[in-house]
Parts: sequence; C-alpha cells; structure tokens
Amino acid sequence: DDNKAAIAAAGGLEVLVSLARDGNEAQKERAAGALWNLAHNDDNKAAIVAAGGIEVLVSLARDGNEAQKERAAGALWNLAHNDDNKAA
Repeated sequence: DDNKAAIAAAGGLEVLVSLARDGNEAQKERAAGALWNLAHNDDNKAAIVAAGGIEVLVSLARDGNEAQKERAAGALWNLAHNDDNKAA
C-alpha cells in the first residue's frame, strides 16, 4: 500500500488515466492494469474517479482489445466497491 500511495502522491493516477485514454494499444492495456491494482486503495479510488477514470475505463471495456477489456473491467470492479462510485 505504500507504493500505491506513493504513485498517487506523485501524480501517477492522472498519468495512468491519460495513458488509458490516449496511449498506444500496449500503453492502454498496461495503464488499465495498473489502475486495476491501484483501485484496491480507497483513497486511490476517489482520485481515479476525479481524474475521469470511470469514463475512460468504461470506454476501454466497451471498445478496447481483449486484454484492455479484461483490465478495464477489473479496474471497474474494484471501483464499484466504493458506494460513491456506484452512482457515477
């Protein structure tokens, strides 16, 4: 959890959301996977949502390749474990 907090504190969540939206295919896949892992932390969940992550992850889950869809769905699964995000 220390590393997860350090990534967030360094602005990494916003960078990962941007890569998941605008990166090349491999970058989108890896960014979605990183967001999946980082979304286990409640503070990170709120920051991912604030960075526009839900819309980006839904788009990847809908339109991405198979690996992107799997990772985006996993990230959305973790985000759904926060009552504030279920309505988003």
